[in-house]
Amino acid sequence: MSDALKHECGIAMIRLLKPLEYYKEKYGSAFYGVNKMYLMMEKQHNRGQDGAGFASIKLDTKPGERYISRVRSVAQQPIQDIFAQINDRINNELKAHPEYTNDVAAQKKNIPYIGEVLLGHVRYGTFGKNSVESVHPFLRQNNWMHRNLIMAGNFNMTNVKELFSNLIELGQHPKEYTDTITIMEKIGHFLDDAVSKIYRDLKKEGYNKQQASPLIAERLKVAKILRRAAKNWDGGYAMAGLIGHGDAFVLRDPAGIRPAYYYQDDEIVVVASERPVIQTVFNVKMEDVKELDPGQAIITKKNGDIRLKQILEPLERKSCSFERIYFSRGSDAEIYQERKMLGKLVMPQVLKAIDEDTKNTVFSFIPNTAETSFFGMIETAEAFINKTKTNAILNGQRSLSAAKVTEILSERARIEKIAIKDVKLRTFITEDSSRDDLVAHVYDVTYGVIKPTDNLVIIDDSIVRGTTLKMSILKMLDRLNPKKIIVVSSAPQIRYPDCYGIDMANLEGLVAFRAALALLKESNQFDIVKSVYEKCLKQTELDDKHVQNFVKEIYSPFTAEQISDKVAELLSDESIKAEVKIIFQSVENLHKACPDHKGDWYFTGNYPTDGGNRVVNRAFINFYEGNKERAY
Repeated sequence: MSDALKHECGIAMIRLLKPLEYYKEKYGSAFYGVNKMYLMMEKQHNRGQDGAGFASIKLDTKPGERYISRVRSVAQQPIQDIFAQINDRINNELKAHPEYTNDVAAQKKNIPYIGEVLLGHVRYGTFGKNSVESVHPFLRQNNWMHRNLIMAGNFNMTNVKELFSNLIELGQHPKEYTDTITIMEKIGHFLDDAVSKIYRDLKKEGYNKQQASPLIAERLKVAKILRRAAKNWDGGYAMAGLIGHGDAFVLRDPAGIRPAYYYQDDEIVVVASERPVIQTVFNVKMEDVKELDPGQAIITKKNGDIRLKQILEPLERKSCSFERIYFSRGSDAEIYQERKMLGKLVMPQVLKAIDEDTKNTVFSFIPNTAETSFFGMIETAEAFINKTKTNAILNGQRSLSAAKVTEILSERARIEKIAIKDVKLRTFITEDSSRDDLVAHVYDVTYGVIKPTDNLVIIDDSIVRGTTLKMSILKMLDRLNPKKIIVVSSAPQIRYPDCYGIDMANLEGLVAFRAALALLKESNQFDIVKSVYEKCLKQTELDDKHVQNFVKEIYSPFTAEQISDKVAELLSDESIKAEVKIIFQSVENLHKACPDHKGDWYFTGNYPTDGGNRVVNRAFINFYEGNKERAY
């Protein structure tokens, strides 16, 4: 994606099902869980670079012994930073106490971070400040072991205001107005309530407080707590939590918006945001890694029992298609094929744009995340060229010379590495003209492979704001003097904001929205803008279940091709000599390529939860009123 776009976070949870001595004997280290967590977090580095955090819980510790450890970082390399801190602490303890080296019990008792339950998180900040205090995991502390709660998640809630108000009504005083704190305190409230109730029952049965403690762990029903806490949540989430005594859970939203995968055997339970992370780190087969169903939680009790519980009634499945297009690592077998198919399906539009003149067309991609779609596009181009070769030979019958046949057979799609991202330039000069010149040099181009008679086709995974295209990429490509520049997006036009984890909160930032506004002005239909604003205002007091997405009316007068052409016009200026065309994937082809992942609200405006319609209308109100606040 040529535009910088922050997006959802990544979670990793490990529950060791054997004593630490087992891993020391089999794998050579009691730090097996810590090492695996490092790998899982690094393999999900693509999901978050603003910060990283790690927490662990030791099981069956004695009173007075530390059983919860946590470390967080917002350093430039946050994952490396937190594990450097962990390793330094471990090495210092072993150096000071060499007798711990082969004594696992002593290591567990005296060295932090070594535990049986581990939680990791990589973060892209979309809510709250980018400070270490905003980095997951969050910790809710209590002297009662059962009331300690550690939380980390990949999520955004659309109704944080409502949930926050509910906490106040319960008599709580949350320390921050963020979705993470709000969710943690909501779960924490029902956790406290459940622990208190179990203790009252045990007291009636004749147990004292000390005797009751292990029985509370046995009787605590995590699924019931989650059902009560999540009842009114509206958003996309994969929520992970550890309870102080050792219970652990991961809960997925009922529409399956945010991803979650798990693997279990007799040694371990693992949960992560991406399947190939688990496959690679634990060397297991794809079919052994399961997807957590929408509305479902995987719960591991302190005693090692593993349970899959349906917490919320599933909605229509709307798993995020952006995961498939861009966010997840392309090493997933299914995602790899889906991205290739996206390239294949958009190729007919490309052939039409170049008048099927493949001889005078160079194909390339930018950035690297678009490479897989590029492979699919080239496969389709090669198939077209092969068909053309066959027809040329058949139509020539016996009159073709051997040299002519060789010439025909030698034609191939012209593939070149055209654009190379040189360095992440820092725009330290605030003057617009100076900053624009710096941005224009983010990419280098390969000279000497484009002729003035050539079309240049560049595929991108998606076009969101178009800023980098306008300020950098198109200007750089135009230096090669092609006849025509065709920028292809493997994703459809992004028309609506996201409210479930991706940082696309403002409508005016989306180039497709700006194109629709320009078309409304040109066609003397700009009164639609005020009409939509008034309709959105009327809905602000309605219950979310009755709110409609009226922003669709901004786009309805125009075809997708008209909007694409206007985007091309907005992103090119008089300085660009080549003709510029922008081609977007169709929504229909997106669904063909990703048939099991139909979360397409950023393209269609069809939000999977009631809160989504409220958010998009609020985003439009903010745009109309010039309000720069977030819509959720």
